[in-house]
Amino acid sequence: MKILLLGEYSNVHNTLARGLRELGHTVTVVSNGDFWKNYPRDIDVSRRPGKIGGMLLMAKIYALLPRLRGYDIVQFINPVFFDLKAGRLFPLFRYLKKHNKKVVLCGFGMDYYWVNTCSTTMPLRYSDFNIGNELRQNKEAIVEREDWIGTDKERLNLLMAEQCDGIVTGLYEYWRCYEPYFPKKTTFIPFPIVVGEAPDIADETPEKLNLFIGISKNRSAYKGTDIMLQAAETVKKQHPDRLNLKVVTGLPFDEYVRTMLGSDAIMDQLYSYTPSMNPLEAMAHGIICIGGGEPENYEIINETTLRPIINVLPTYESCVTELTRLVTDLSLIPQLRRQSYEYVHKHHDHIKVARQYETFYHSL
Repeated sequence: MKILLLGEYSNVHNTLARGLRELGHTVTVVSNGDFWKNYPRDIDVSRRPGKIGGMLLMAKIYALLPRLRGYDIVQFINPVFFDLKAGRLFPLFRYLKKHNKKVVLCGFGMDYYWVNTCSTTMPLRYSDFNIGNELRQNKEAIVEREDWIGTDKERLNLLMAEQCDGIVTGLYEYWRCYEPYFPKKTTFIPFPIVVGEAPDIADETPEKLNLFIGISKNRSAYKGTDIMLQAAETVKKQHPDRLNLKVVTGLPFDEYVRTMLGSDAIMDQLYSYTPSMNPLEAMAHGIICIGGGEPENYEIINETTLRPIINVLPTYESCVTELTRLVTDLSLIPQLRRQSYEYVHKHHDHIKVARQYETFYHSL
């Protein structure tokens, strides 16, 4: 097949492209590299700041359009698939739908169905937008609700979801927000990770837990790393001889991974049921994820034995409790690290995931 992957989120499309190519497909990734994360792509559509940047990007995209025709599959990472105002994307979506065979919309993160569902019917016990029946009122959640509800972004998302041939979701949470509306064309496929050889993990109990926390620019409260960091600092004060803490902010992906290596565990995504791309990348290196590991995460991938993720509820107290349990029983670390690698190898290996996409594309 000839496949066009438009846009990037946390290295999903770049990694998926590697898997699909190894299966013999022709794949083109067009993206801005996910802004400062700077993931690899075949055609760069990053934008310079300001209005002039928008005009230059529009000109570049319109010049590109003849090269974006004749694909068997066009997959959009998000309704906002180029770094332009939503109103400018309607004609681009219609053009791409008209001049290619099948179009697929991804439910991989911030969009109308995610924001609106978690803010209204609230099917999840907690999310980026709700805790129980209460709306979260942090600045980022308020901004995203204003951005996606009752706007051109909402209208674009509604149009694309209605007119696309299939919808693929990458986490249980996103599947839960799309499937009720589009049960016949929504599927769940795990995120792809390039999984190398099994890391060499010693059987001996380590003397300390080496803990890593990576903070995204301007999204610490939204993602919960502010609470996780506070909890980690508390546990470090209580057990200074048992915990090393490394904190980094806003690193490009390659540097993030290099800095993370050598850690035993990471804390990430407080409000998630499921490990996303960064925790999965860590787990592929035998690093334990302290974050989202709810029962629904294991159920959707039919995992009945491996339980490598240290699940935390979205509270400071839960983070302190679970981290304390780990630092006071360091003998748990070797087995959890090995299980972390096994879990990603079993469910997220980029070739295995690419085969699931291949099957999904053929079904369209």
